[in-house]
Amino acid sequence: MKPVDLSQDALRFILTRIDSVPHLEALLLLYEQSVEHWSPELMAARLYVSTQRAKQILGDLERRKLAKLVSGASAAEYVYSPDSDATAQVMVEVVFAYRRRLTAVTMLIHAKGSISVQEFARAFDLRKEKE
Repeated sequence: MKPVDLSQDALRFILTRIDSVPHLEALLLLYEQSVEHWSPELMAARLYVSTQRAKQILGDLERRKLAKLVSGASAAEYVYSPDSDATAQVMVEVVFAYRRRLTAVTMLIHAKGSISVQEFARAFDLRKEKE
């Protein structure tokens, strides 16, 4: 996906606040079904991941202020909760882009991971050159 296909805000959102495709898909479920409370077990079943992985994803979204724990619930349950109106506006664009250009958005997320791995590997190459 070319950066011009998304606004700078939406591109920045994906690059800085979304770690993986399951993170984005969990966020989309929270967003699109915002009246529903999502337990890690329910999220795991919808994303086809383990309950432990779903707990991690929901915790990551909470730390990024995109979801929050429902207070007073008997078990851990989460709902969509953007940290600002700007984030809520960007989500509209991200949802539209993901639905319209699924492959391009997922490639952007995967490429982000590859770039991080490449930078990590380069750090070792630089260290070898200095020795």
